[in-house]
Amino acid sequence: MSNNQQPIHYNSISELIYMTIKKEILEIQLPPGTRLPVLEIAKRFQVSQAPVREALERLKQEGLIIGKQNKGSVVSNITSKEVKDIFVLREMIEGFAVRESMPHLKECDFDHLKDIIQLMDQAIQRNDVFKMVEHDMEFHGYFYERCNNHAVLELWNNMKTKVMRFMAISNKHRSTDKLVEGHLALIDVLKTGDTEKAEKTFIDHMKSYKLIHLE
Repeated sequence: MSNNQQPIHYNSISELIYMTIKKEILEIQLPPGTRLPVLEIAKRFQVSQAPVREALERLKQEGLIIGKQNKGSVVSNITSKEVKDIFVLREMIEGFAVRESMPHLKECDFDHLKDIIQLMDQAIQRNDVFKMVEHDMEFHGYFYERCNNHAVLELWNNMKTKVMRFMAISNKHRSTDKLVEGHLALIDVLKTGDTEKAEKTFIDHMKSYKLIHLE
């Protein structure tokens, strides 16, 4: 942990292990194919195997790791086709989430979104890729939560980790200088009340992430 990063408190040792490994996967410290032996992880965190197995099961449920015969748990791969499919789906449902949310947004909502952007900016200044992407997802996830459609929110929750994984990789290959400015522009278009313009602006914002070859 750098001197600029704030300490994070976890509710359990299992959550600490889960978040640590998740962060290392998203930041590609643990690339696809890396083995994750339970005994080695337990030794690393100086704990029994039970919280390690619990943490690995959560990571499996999110698709970040898979079980392989004779190898145990390994970091999963993510392909360009998989990313493209996810972004096609995201363009469709996020446009809907934005349209449905807009009539209900008030000044306090915009203030909350600006607070998220500020946290994103602080993460950028610390070069904390994981927190930067986490706050990015928090910003966009706000509209899925406010659109009052459980099915759409469930779709978002199911694909969010894969979106985070791609964006963490993408941000290593692109400048983050305009990330804050781009999100502030999204708030500006929301305030116009023009749903068609807002939907298009959000989709264009997503398309600004150039798909890189992951295979």
